[in-house]
This record gives sequence, structure tokens and C-alpha cells, in this order.
Amino acid sequence: MRILNSAQMREAEARTIHEIGIPARVLMENAGRQVVAAIEGAFEELALMRVAVLCGRGNNGGDGFVAARVLVERGIDVNVYLFGTTDAVAGDARANLDVLRALGIDVVEIPDPAAWELLATQVLAADLIVDALFGTGLRGPLTGLAAAVVSDVNASPRPVVAIDLPSGLSADHPLVDGPAMDATLTVALGAPKLSLLLPPAEDHAGTLLVADIGIPTPVIQQVSGPRIEMLTRRAVAPLVPVRRSDSHKGTYGHVLIVAGSIGRTGAAILAARAALRSGAGLVTVAVPASCLPIVAAGGPEFMTLPLPETPDGTVSGDALADVLAFRADVIAVGPGLGHNGPTAAFVHGLVERSGVPLVLDADALNAFVDRAGSLAGREDVPVIITPHPGEMARLVGASTAHVQRNRLDIALDFAHAHNVHVVLKGHRTIVADPSGSAAVNMTGNPGMATAGSGDVLTGVLAAWFAQLDDAPAACRLGVYLHGAAGDLAAADRGQTAIIAGDIVSHLGDALIELVQSPLSRRSQDD
Repeated sequence: MRILNSAQMREAEARTIHEIGIPARVLMENAGRQVVAAIEGAFEELALMRVAVLCGRGNNGGDGFVAARVLVERGIDVNVYLFGTTDAVAGDARANLDVLRALGIDVVEIPDPAAWELLATQVLAADLIVDALFGTGLRGPLTGLAAAVVSDVNASPRPVVAIDLPSGLSADHPLVDGPAMDATLTVALGAPKLSLLLPPAEDHAGTLLVADIGIPTPVIQQVSGPRIEMLTRRAVAPLVPVRRSDSHKGTYGHVLIVAGSIGRTGAAILAARAALRSGAGLVTVAVPASCLPIVAAGGPEFMTLPLPETPDGTVSGDALADVLAFRADVIAVGPGLGHNGPTAAFVHGLVERSGVPLVLDADALNAFVDRAGSLAGREDVPVIITPHPGEMARLVGASTAHVQRNRLDIALDFAHAHNVHVVLKGHRTIVADPSGSAAVNMTGNPGMATAGSGDVLTGVLAAWFAQLDDAPAACRLGVYLHGAAGDLAAADRGQTAIIAGDIVSHLGDALIELVQSPLSRRSQDD
């Protein structure tokens, strides 16, 4: 599902109106009715509730006028408030305001803070508040009357349903520049917006529903500008290949995982188990020779390869020839690898000389701190990197806080500049491609903030990369399934008790849930 900014929404609406021939007033009618449908689904006691609809002067207010009319038609007790004067309302919003009054539905004007002071108690006495003050047209932080209204509503215990965006949020970025409505439910119209998906703004959105208001999907897909996608079941299910009856283990790829060091062998084992549970036909774990007995005991299903090591028990530079000579479809490097000069030299040599795709994580990324210019993919050798925010901060020479505030932009910029596929881990994992497209993952939970979770993701991504031979698809499918497995683990054990092995053990269940959908029909022959 594509995420649109304010300019893209205007383009999508304009093309729908002028090229497709669906009038703007029909889109507004659809929007209002979809909001009412969402309210009916969310509030079982709606018939007994008093509803206050807070409308601005623009099209978001027009959507609110339609919603108010439909609620009245359903027998709901509704009060409508216009924040401004009737003379300031124009176009389709004015037409729907006039319809309300023609039906005898009173619309109370609140033109200034003094009027709000008089009427706030009445408004806040409602059981439910509908926020139709501002939509994608908001420019700058709320001040004056709007800021006072948002502050007072937020201080009340009333649930709030926001139309398109909670007032105060921008459709163009996830930062919160000033006061913003705390919604219980947000009904995004036509397409989701970034501020509804990414922190810190997403904290104001509550439950998110995306409503179809009649803008055709091809129009949404064809609008110009950034291509950012929300990863949903519908988006990733078609990526799962159907296994042919005459296939064999070689069909599903051989993954080589270079990982582990003295005291960190668990990372190698977790990555290997995750790769196997994600469908890789063959998995070999290459480890410092002294670590091999421990790693080999971690699973009879994967093979092992001893590598030359440093006195510290990490992979040495002499291991490069062995790894380059190994016949693998994908090489994953980094979990538990350790960080010193010889090991960093090994990683640099592998990135420079590998003839097969790479997945770089953890200490493989730390090898490029202060040398990020050397971290680059080649046209014939795609590279996936999987930094957490701290690792990304070290790569770009910024603070972790800066990375967290600018996750999407930093991931996109790094992917483009270095010709790599970036999986920026964390809440709402970002997948960014060198082409400039990106995706926001919606699965996962705070219980996955546990040691080894990233090692599991490395194995998952390597396995799907080996099977699909498609880096963007592997990243999208891999992060979705990794998060979905974490969600299933949380349902079984609770978030607090999740360990990385629980995520591995639920990868199969996550895939079953996904492929049970009829949307998953990608053939290995495609």
C-alpha cells in the first residue's frame, strides 16, 4: 500500500476528478461515509452516544459535514461545530454545510478563542469527538484557537476519531512541530500518510484504518514523487514462491553465514537456524576454528566451515581466500563476528571481491566506521545492510537521536549514495533501495528488543535473498516475516519473555499465516 504526501494526495485527487471523471463532491461523500462506517465498527455503543463533530473551513471540514449528516441519518445525537464563519467556507465543503442546514441540522460557529471559551464545556460533554479541523492542507504548527481546542480536547477523557490526520500533524513528515490531537482512531482517506506510521507523530494516531474513497489504485500508483510503501500482508504475500513438486535443496539456495567469535557463538547459531526456518536449502556456518565444536553442536541441520582466526578468537584476514572459494548463493557476514583490525580487513576484502550477494550486519558494519565510503554495492553483486540505529549513526557520523528523528531520509540517502539496500532496524523498520523507493514495516513489537533478534533477521534475509534472487523483495518479505514471528511469539509468551529463539521457532507459523492468503501465488518459474 503506497504512502502519499500532501502533494501526491492533491495530484491523486486531481487526476481522479479530471481524468477519471469522479467528481470531487463524490469523493467527499465517500470520505464522510467511510468515516461513519469506521466509527460504527469501533464503537459498539454508538447509538447511545452523543457525538461532537469539529469542522474546519476546508475540505477536511467538508468530510466532517458529510459524516455528521450520515450520523444524523442513522439516528445518532450529533452536534456540529464550525471553527470559523460560514462565509469562509467554500466549494464542496460549503455545499455540504448548506445541506446540513437545509436539513435543519444546526451548525454552531466558533470563530475565535472567546467563543471557544464559552462553548468548550458543551463540546467536551460529548461522548465522542470527531476531529475534522485540518487534513493534509495544514501548513505549520497550530496556534491560537486551533491550539487551544486541541489542548482542551486532549485534556479530556473523550475518545477522538480523526479524519485523515489528527489535527496538528503534517502529511509530509513524522515530526510533531506543535500541539497535535491525540486520536483514538484515525481514518486515513485514500492512502496512509507518513505521520500515521512513523514516530513520534504516530503516537497521536491511535488505531489506523485506511479508507477507500474512490481514488483508483492505478492513480495512486502512478502519481509522481517518492515511492514509499506500507508493508502489509497484501503487499508481501505475492512475494512468497510456490514450491515446485520436482524441486530439491539446491533449488532454494546455499547460504554461507560468516559469524561468531569466542564468547559470541550464539549469534552464528541463531542466524543459521533462522535461515533454515526461512527455507534456505543449504546453510553453512563459517566460524573461527576454535569455535567450530560449539557452533556445530548448535544444530545438526547446518554445516560448518573452520576459518583461520586471530589470537582473540575472531576471523582473521587469512580467512578471505577460504570464503571467496566457497560456493554459496548468498553470504551473510557479521553476527557475533568481533571487531579488530584483522577481522575488519577480512570484511573489507570480502565486500571488495565477493562474486555473490552479501548481507552485512553488526560487526561487519562496524568495520566501516570512519570508512563508510568503502561500503558500496556493485551492479552484479547486490549488498543488503541491516544496521540498528546506533550502527547507522556510526556509519553516517551522526548521533543515534538524529538517526531516529530522520530514519526514512537517512536510509534513503545512504542506499542511494552507496548503492546498497538498507534495512534500518527498530520500531517500524525501514527498507530503502538504491532506486529511491522505500517501505515501512508494520509487523513486530517491543518484545523483540532482545539480544539475538538482529542475528535472526540476518539469517531470514539471507535465506529469502538466496531463494528469490531479488534484494528488494527479500528485504520486504524478510522484515515482514521476522516481525510477524515476533508478534506470534508475543502472543504465546508475552512481550517481556520473548527471546531470540522464540522468534526463530515462530518463523514457520508466520509464513503459514501469510501463505494461507489467496494473494500468495508467485511461481518459482516466474
